[in-house]
Amino acid sequence: SPAIEDLKQCLEYTGQHSKLVDSFISSLRYRLLTAGASTNDILHQYVSTIKALRSIDPTGVFLEAVGEPIRDYLRGRKDTIKCIVTMLTDGSGGNTSGGNAGDNLLEELNRDAENQENADYDDHTNIDEKQAWLNSESWEPDPVEADPLKGSRSRRKIDILGLMVSIIGSKDQLVNEYRVMLAEKLLSKSDFDIDSDIRTLELLKIHFGESSMQKCEIMLNDLIDSKRTNSNIKTSLLNAPGTVAGQEEAEISHDVLDATIISSNFWPPIQTEDLAVPASVDKLLSDFAQRFHQIKTPRKLLWKKNLGTVKLELQFEDRSMQFTVVPVQAAIIMRFQEKPSWTSKALATEIGIPVDSLNRRIGFWTSKGVLTESVGPDADDHIFTIVDSMSDVNKNSIVNESCEAFQMNEDEGESSVASVEEQLKKEMTVYEKFIIGMLTNFGNMTLDKIHNTLKMFCAEPSYDKSLQQLQSFLSGLVSDEKLEMRDGLYLLKK
Repeated sequence: SPAIEDLKQCLEYTGQHSKLVDSFISSLRYRLLTAGASTNDILHQYVSTIKALRSIDPTGVFLEAVGEPIRDYLRGRKDTIKCIVTMLTDGSGGNTSGGNAGDNLLEELNRDAENQENADYDDHTNIDEKQAWLNSESWEPDPVEADPLKGSRSRRKIDILGLMVSIIGSKDQLVNEYRVMLAEKLLSKSDFDIDSDIRTLELLKIHFGESSMQKCEIMLNDLIDSKRTNSNIKTSLLNAPGTVAGQEEAEISHDVLDATIISSNFWPPIQTEDLAVPASVDKLLSDFAQRFHQIKTPRKLLWKKNLGTVKLELQFEDRSMQFTVVPVQAAIIMRFQEKPSWTSKALATEIGIPVDSLNRRIGFWTSKGVLTESVGPDADDHIFTIVDSMSDVNKNSIVNESCEAFQMNEDEGESSVASVEEQLKKEMTVYEKFIIGMLTNFGNMTLDKIHNTLKMFCAEPSYDKSLQQLQSFLSGLVSDEKLEMRDGLYLLKK
């Protein structure tokens, strides 16, 4: 921009480079690196800072000095990895001042990398002796502020994605977070449109390598195979006598079912919850699984009944309503076809979920005016009744508003895929006995010593975690009051 070019020219004449760096870092700490700024905003400003400082100082010396405080601050935020992955892969990731509409930051970085490679190629090929002499005459040393351990060329070749990865510590953590977010996204899809996800994966493979992204590629292939398998099974069920297609009109047609069939060994751990679906739905799932086994012998389907989405149309005396809900919410409302009123305990038993889980989920239907809630004979056992006419719901409007807010908050916190933190905790649990044993023998140890000892002596299973991952696990043990930390030393809790 013109302002950046003006600043660049001013610095060439005034030599106020160190003053600019000090002033900029001070402003960052006062205005950006604060608890009130969201991680997403800080990351966007970091990307903008990288672009601006590269224009002012192509050697990267300014960026080296200014970027470190930002990276240090971001390492202390728990949602940094998730925000980086979202920023890289969504349709607007940080590309607020340029590029094509709908591009994500990863696509923009890919264009930058191509341009940089072309520039490097032009700089070092087909150079005659005369041009080489001219280049040597125009060479300038790095500023005195430059880190002597880094050459100017190494600074210039650092790209934005490399700086993002340096915040996290390793590319594996970023890849794992992307894998979890991709799984969550794919499991919540109501169709099999994954073109944008394939494009993002191909770009990630360029930066991180095919081997790192292999599991993600298999996950996307599962969606492609699922689309084809669904079509084949529906065709075979339609032509086969005695199946759901030939049942009474009251039964559910197989056309309404689309199954996402996953290779569980390559997906992140999936959250499971027991759920008893209505008999008509259970028959539909059973027929589908049976036909899948016939087509894909010897493979069998194991249904995760708590996952997915259900589109419902509810018809009442004076209205018709459409909803897209999770399976447990659909199972709840479908039970009211059998009888108009249920107690919370009886309904929870019928569906096969805990009462507290039912109370959270059923709040969605009371908030929409589909059900009303009243106190039963037992204070903890409320009665829920279907609302056939809107004239019966006015007296419950106050309850509905509070239920809606509560329900939305509950849904936002739930996930169908285990988070990276949960997976790490489960994987690190096998090393807990080793850590307890070391601290029992040595009394106290630093983080580095624990890390190096685990790498040296843990053969089964082999220890392959990073220092940051170990620190996160040890912090959990401190929170659980199994360990203490004093002056940078870990010791057993007394």
